[in-house]
Amino acid sequence: MIYDDDVKRRLKRMEGQVRGVLNMMEEGKNCKDVVSQLSAIRSAADKAIAYIVAVNLEQCILEQKEAGKDTSQVVKEAMELLVKSR
Repeated sequence: MIYDDDVKRRLKRMEGQVRGVLNMMEEGKNCKDVVSQLSAIRSAADKAIAYIVAVNLEQCILEQKEAGKDTSQVVKEAMELLVKSR
């Protein structure tokens, strides 16, 4: 799979958020603020996972259809990836 610039930007943004949380911890910031930022990071990770799985699923379905094969197994595997990521 080729990962496009959009998903890479998302991960770089998350990387910055993680550094920000570490700074907050070192500065002794309020627990609620730290947890809030960690929740935002988790949400961003969930969205990145969903995006990657969706793009991959689309590519796999097209490949399976071009080969004249059933796509149900590909869909099942994508669903398992999403469930596993939670």
